[in-house]
Amino acid sequence: MSCAKDNDVAVITTKFGDMVVKFYPEIAPMHVDNFQILAKEGYFDGTTFHRVIPGFMVQGGDPNSKDNDRMNDGTGGRAGKYFGIGREDDPDSWLVPAEFNDSLHVRGTLSMARTSNPNSASSQFFICHASQPSLDRQYTVFGQVISGFEVIDQIANANTPRRENKMYQGPDGDNPFEKVEMTVKIMKHSEVIQN
Repeated sequence: MSCAKDNDVAVITTKFGDMVVKFYPEIAPMHVDNFQILAKEGYFDGTTFHRVIPGFMVQGGDPNSKDNDRMNDGTGGRAGKYFGIGREDDPDSWLVPAEFNDSLHVRGTLSMARTSNPNSASSQFFICHASQPSLDRQYTVFGQVISGFEVIDQIANANTPRRENKMYQGPDGDNPFEKVEMTVKIMKHSEVIQN
């Protein structure tokens, strides 16, 4: 899977620095389209990485994470356009159908969060902190971090309630105490190299 110089990439900016992600439109065209549409409309800007587990992954993209209610983080989101799931006249109901593929969940893999229903992806995504073979062909891989791996490390190691107290049972157990906000821009790969 090459990253041609003119291909679109995502630049995910956090307080720890930038991650640059190349996309896999040839194996997950709907997921790539969805992510790029949401990014271009500024949907991700101000959202947080609300679920971080060292050695596993960092998850974000929920618009609910913009508010100060930690308890609703991880419950929101919608697809960027109508992909045939949900009610066409109700954007809040739009979801992305599964595009499971043979691309592996390795360190830096960009994959889509979902519920137990395979066809329930919306705006929440995750980036693997380490290889996760148990997720292969169960979640849709649609990209790969190509620079900024140290940023993943810093996000994954942010302090959370569960890190302070392994017995903590709240729904925000893996949500960093200090918000790790993001902005996401879609750029040409050649533009990122020049900057």
